[in-house]
Amino acid sequence: MDLFLSLGIALLAGLFLSRLAKVLSLPAVTAYLVAGVILGPYVLGQLAKVSAFSWLSHLFLTDPEKLGSLHVITEVALGFIAFSIGSEFRWSCLKQTGKQAAVVGTVQAVVTTVVVDVVLIVLHFLFPQVISIASALVLGAVAAATAPATTLMVVQQYKAKGPLTSILLPIVALDDAVGLVLFSISFGVAKALEDGVIDLVSVIVNPIIEIVCSLLLGLLMGLLFTWSEKFFHSRSKRLSISVAFVFLTVGCSTITIPLGRVEIAFSSLLSCMMLGLVFCNICDFSEELMDRLSRWTGPLYVLFFVCSGAALNLTVFGNLGVVICGLAYVIFRMVGKYFGNYFGAKVMKCEPSIQKNLGIAMFPQAGVALGMATVAATGLQENGEFIQMIILFGVLIYELFSPMLSKMALMRAGDIQPEERKSSRGHIG
Repeated sequence: MDLFLSLGIALLAGLFLSRLAKVLSLPAVTAYLVAGVILGPYVLGQLAKVSAFSWLSHLFLTDPEKLGSLHVITEVALGFIAFSIGSEFRWSCLKQTGKQAAVVGTVQAVVTTVVVDVVLIVLHFLFPQVISIASALVLGAVAAATAPATTLMVVQQYKAKGPLTSILLPIVALDDAVGLVLFSISFGVAKALEDGVIDLVSVIVNPIIEIVCSLLLGLLMGLLFTWSEKFFHSRSKRLSISVAFVFLTVGCSTITIPLGRVEIAFSSLLSCMMLGLVFCNICDFSEELMDRLSRWTGPLYVLFFVCSGAALNLTVFGNLGVVICGLAYVIFRMVGKYFGNYFGAKVMKCEPSIQKNLGIAMFPQAGVALGMATVAATGLQENGEFIQMIILFGVLIYELFSPMLSKMALMRAGDIQPEERKSSRGHIG
C-alpha cells in the first residue's frame, strides 16, 4: 500500500513540477529530478524525522529500502530507453551518419577519459591522502559514459530534428559501448593495483565477452521479436508483445554464467539497443509501433527520473576532498566532452553547427555511470566508496543542469524550432 501511494505521489509531483519548468523554459527532465530530490530522504525525509511528521515517511520516497524496491522500475525504464535509442540506428540513416558517428563517438570517449585521468592523477600527486591513482583511472573511464535517458527525453520533449539530432543519438548509443570497454579495462587495472596482481582475464577478456554476448542476445531477441509480431495484427497486441520482448531482454541480461576465471555476462543497455536496432531495420511497421510505444512509456520515464532524483545522495557535499575532486571531475569531463566531440566532428568534416554543439549536448550523465559506480563500490575495497561519492556528486550536478545545456545546444544548432503553446484540449496561443 505504501509503495503505491509513494509511486502515485512521485508521478503527480513530477508532472506538476514540469508545468512550472515549462513556464521557466526548462526541460521537463530537470523538473522530474528536482521533484525526486524534494520527495527524497534529504528534504521531506528530514522533516519526516520529526515525530509529528513521521507519517510522511510512509508517503514519500524517504526510505532507503523503499528506494531499493523501485530498482525494477529503473531497470525496465533503462531497457525501454536503450530500445528507443537502438531504433535510431536505421540503415537509411546509418548510410549518412554511421561512419561519422562511429569515429566521433570513439574519439570523444577516449579524449574525455584521458583528460579526466590526467587531471585526477595530478590531483593525486598534490593530495595523495585524498585520491589514489586507482580511483583516478576508474573515474576517467566512467567520465566517458553519458546519459541516454536524459538526452532522449530532451529530444522527445522538444521534437528535435536535424543534423545534430541525427548524429547525436547514434553517438550516445555507441558512447556507452565504448565507455563499458574503457571502464572494464580501468576497473581491472585499479583492482590489480589494489591487489598487486595483474589479471589480463578481467582487464581484457571479460569486457570483450560481455560486449559480444550482449550484442548476440539483442540480435537473437530482435529476430524472435520480429518473427512473433507476424502472428498479431491488432495494434494493442503488437504493443503488448513489444513490451514483453523488452522485459525478456532485460531479464536475460541479468544472467551471469561463471566459467572458471572467465565470466559470461550481459549489459542490458547494449542488449536492448541491439534489440531496437534489429527490429527497426527488418520490421516494416516499426516506426508506427515505436511511436505508440513512446506514448505508453511516458509515465515510466517520469517515475524513473523522479526515483533517480530521490536516490541522489546530498551528503557528498559535506566532504571537502570529495567536493574538490568532484568539481575537477565535473569541469574537466565537460572539457573532454566538448573538445573530443569538436575535434572528432572536425576530422569527419561534420557541419560547423555539429562541431560547436555536439559536445554540449553530451554533458548529461546518470544511469550508466551510477551502474559503474556501484560495480566500483562493491569490487574495490579501498577506493570503491570514494569513487561512488565522486560519481554521485557529478550526477547530481549534471542531471540538474545538463538538460538545459542539451536544449541550448539543440536550439543553437537549429534542431529545436520555436513553436506556439499548445494543449491537448486545443490551440491556446
